Amino acid sequence: MRDRKLSLTVLITLILTVSQPIANLPPLFEASQVLAQTPADRKAEADRLLQQGNEQLQISQVQAALQSWQQALIIYREIKDRKGEGNTLVAQGVAYLFLGDNASAIASLEQGLVIARETNNQDLEKIAEESLQYAKNRSPRRVEADRLLAQGMEQHKISQFEAALQSFQQALIIYREIKDRVGEAATLGNLGLTYSYVGDYAKAIEYQQQALAITREIKDRQNEGLTLGNLGIAYSFLGDYSKAIEYYQQSLAIAREIKDRQNEGQILDNLGNAYSSLGDYSKVIEYYQQSLAIAREIKDRKGEGLTLGNLGIAYRKLGDYTKAIEYYQQSLAIAREFKDRNSEGAALGNLGLAYSYLGDYAKAIEYQQQSLAIAREIKNRLGEGQSLSNLGLVYQESGKLTEAETTLRTAIEVLESLREQLGKNDSYKVSIFEEQARTYRTLQQVLIAQNKTKEALEISERGRSRAFVELLTSRLSDKNIDQIPEKPTLSLLQQSAKQQNATLVEYSIIYDSFKIQGKQETQESELYIWVIKPTGEVTFRKADLKPLWQKENTTLDKLVTTSRNFIGATSTPFRGGIIPRENPDKSKAKQKFQQLHKLLIEPIADLLPKQETEKVIFIPQSSLFLVPFPALQDADGKYLIEKHTILTSPSIQVLDFTHKQKQRIGTKPIEGKDTLIVGNPTMPFLAPKIGETPQQLTPLPGAEQEAIAISKLLKAEPLIGKKATIATVVQRLPQARFVHLATHGLFDDIQGLNSGIALTPSGKDDGLLTASEILDLKLNAELVVLSACDTGRGRLTGDGVIGLSRSLISAGVPSVLVSLWSVPDTPTALLMTEFYQNLQKNPDKAQALRQAMLTTMKKSPNPVNWAAFTLIGEAE
Repeated sequence: MRDRKLSLTVLITLILTVSQPIANLPPLFEASQVLAQTPADRKAEADRLLQQGNEQLQISQVQAALQSWQQALIIYREIKDRKGEGNTLVAQGVAYLFLGDNASAIASLEQGLVIARETNNQDLEKIAEESLQYAKNRSPRRVEADRLLAQGMEQHKISQFEAALQSFQQALIIYREIKDRVGEAATLGNLGLTYSYVGDYAKAIEYQQQALAITREIKDRQNEGLTLGNLGIAYSFLGDYSKAIEYYQQSLAIAREIKDRQNEGQILDNLGNAYSSLGDYSKVIEYYQQSLAIAREIKDRKGEGLTLGNLGIAYRKLGDYTKAIEYYQQSLAIAREFKDRNSEGAALGNLGLAYSYLGDYAKAIEYQQQSLAIAREIKNRLGEGQSLSNLGLVYQESGKLTEAETTLRTAIEVLESLREQLGKNDSYKVSIFEEQARTYRTLQQVLIAQNKTKEALEISERGRSRAFVELLTSRLSDKNIDQIPEKPTLSLLQQSAKQQNATLVEYSIIYDSFKIQGKQETQESELYIWVIKPTGEVTFRKADLKPLWQKENTTLDKLVTTSRNFIGATSTPFRGGIIPRENPDKSKAKQKFQQLHKLLIEPIADLLPKQETEKVIFIPQSSLFLVPFPALQDADGKYLIEKHTILTSPSIQVLDFTHKQKQRIGTKPIEGKDTLIVGNPTMPFLAPKIGETPQQLTPLPGAEQEAIAISKLLKAEPLIGKKATIATVVQRLPQARFVHLATHGLFDDIQGLNSGIALTPSGKDDGLLTASEILDLKLNAELVVLSACDTGRGRLTGDGVIGLSRSLISAGVPSVLVSLWSVPDTPTALLMTEFYQNLQKNPDKAQALRQAMLTTMKKSPNPVNWAAFTLIGEAE
């Protein structure tokens, strides 16, 4: 392995740090920096290009580095500077090694070696010899693996994450085949970073942990430190900043131990980012200042520019806009010095934001327009979308509503084009949409300010469940190609209300920037509400959310949580533990549910149907997905379920798809031969948290009695205990028209697709049927009832709830009945039995659920016993 020292020092360091500067570059680069000091104009230009190539290599821009060096080489040859020519040729050779281009690497290195010997440059000669030896000894398989690795890095850099993952996976197979542990660790680290960027944090951590184990096994302290830093990045994406800080501190200790100043500076920057997310700005600025000092000490101008920009963001968040602008200007100067157009555009955009906070809209617009021009020039579509979004925001704040509307509509077109490039990968689309949701909200505000309420409804609908709608479009298509769904026009939304013969209520939570104690903070501002009647009539109303945080020191999210807490609702997330709650308090629960009723229902109460049998379908957003709408109480204490028949849906367009699924399946009377019923499986052992000892889930005798009772009603044979294996259930699911699963449910609020239903393990599985596994099925069930805890929960995103209900609808089910908390055993058995008795008399599922709730309420008045279940999709 000693003959591969150069590769390990340079190639793998680069690979493990896709988004970070490279530390400990070999003497080649140090030598080139020393040589770039003479004053002659042409030589100075060549030396600048050589240095620029070094800087580009440090941030993984290998192709750009090669272009810089090729320009430098032309000048060095023109002025007959043999030392500069030699340095550049060897630099090119090493870069070609990164790219897996062995032939070009050897050609360039051989020329560089001749010049190194001629000029008696021993350091350069040594590097050229080692590089050549490595290049000539590389097997074709290793060359291919290195090429794939470099290809993946380039794809990651331009946000082609799916392609990058494929390249890395192919490289990993080869590295393992040829037993290259260093290449394996590098590829695992890259996979981890890319999975962080696409929102699959469980895989990100898994791959980084594997990379960490290898770096420790081969005693590679430098890359051990880098991998620990990457684990910190993964936990930062998860929002677990304390864990991120823990990993960053371990990485920092190694960087200091081995005197890796460049990575030390990067980790200090990451620590600043983590503390910024925690709002601890004294530590933020302390870490950024330390990082800045290191960047200046080692003359890392690129790193200096990055940290200056971060300091600007920190001071902007502190409300010190003058200081923020000062740092942004310094960051901008460095970006221009290196002709780094991407960083220049980012700095200009930040300056625009700072000036908008100062109320200097003319300057803000000017800077945002410059940022936009650069993004378009360098064909940075993501940057273009962000610049357009920011420019639209400034137009809005300055009262230029027409310009704001035009700009924001263009921004949305750009952002949606980015989603289209992700192909069929649903998880990537969900992840990227989280970053885009603000633009849809801003456009809604602009339209409402112009009294364009119907157009605002179209944008509200367009700004939710997009990935879900695209997934359903693809699933319902007969062609095996990506299908772009129709944009939700007003006529389509009205048509959906008519098809459902229901009143649709769509909510949109609007946020604004407010100056609080001298700092600019984002807070809830208003709740937009649209009501579409079965006739197609559309009415807009709104509720003021500012008093929640201005007067009551709470938020809508907290209000939803406390209302659930006071009825004694608990939840058991997949990641372990019971979500903390208050002791049940009937009077406080009533107060909270009445407060929610005042915000959500009172503004539109006169628009809701008068007949209690007429359906109301609520389209929630964010924390409103956790609201038990049936339990909301009016001023007289009357529950909403007593007045209305209630359903929910992630969006109006999803309703259109569930309607099409229902047409595909048709309607049949509920019969035993078409029914799959599961009750109280032999519970699996599951680890409540990563690293903990698995424990068996507790049996549910009430669920068993429930399944037996329903089976008698429907004349079906239930799967009880050992019979309810995953293999048996999955085999029978595609043929079943009615599915009832009475067991434990577990939700994962970080990785929604890990949410699952507990079944009997068969030895080859863990006994958990996950949302991810259901997503891959093709079902023909008219109704699936998940009579278990928290089956309506999961990861809350701008695309809705990522969990079991979404997967079931995607798999072809038009009606899904799920729960919003850990349901009590005995009352749930009563409610479900009543539900099926009602369903046998009347095929209207929403009516059957309403009557079952009213019956259960009489025997168990606390809403925790009867209000947890929500019907998503079709009522009939």
